[in-house]
Amino acid sequence: MDKVLAEQQVKLMRAIAQGDRHAFEQLYRLASPHLFAIALRTLRQRSWAEEVLHDCFITIWQRADSFDAELSAPMTWMTHIVRNRCIDWLRSGQVREAGKSEEFNDQLIADEGDASQDQLDDSQAARLRHCLQHLSSEQRQSVTLAYYQGMSHSDIAAWLQQPVGSVKSWIRRAMEHLRECVGL
Repeated sequence: MDKVLAEQQVKLMRAIAQGDRHAFEQLYRLASPHLFAIALRTLRQRSWAEEVLHDCFITIWQRADSFDAELSAPMTWMTHIVRNRCIDWLRSGQVREAGKSEEFNDQLIADEGDASQDQLDDSQAARLRHCLQHLSSEQRQSVTLAYYQGMSHSDIAAWLQQPVGSVKSWIRRAMEHLRECVGL
């Protein structure tokens, strides 16, 4: 499935280089969850990660013609753009300025129990990531599109070019596995 996905992304990149907005939308839907996760993991601020991801997709649109499938896979190329932009963001003065204004707001919201809640959230997130890794690629992708992108079953089926019944089945089985694995 990964090879098929990479080939699909190469075709989308070629279409984007020709100015195809529909291909750009498809690539965004396909790649944005992964790229956002990288930005969020690097920057540790949701608003910063959203800003960087937006800038990166503008860069992808503008520089799609410079992508060379012989040198790297599309996801690798886009990941480098995101990582480099995150590093630039962290080095810039924007982080220091944003940190000053957000520091005051964080102090107003902080509770005594925040540290223990953060540890609990981190352990639950780690457990969920572990459980997601044990799903098939179809199940993982369907669940991700449904719950992180808010897509309907029919939208996912159209996106993956699969029957709606298959998508429903993948999501149902994935949710059963996740409930057992996470312990709910």
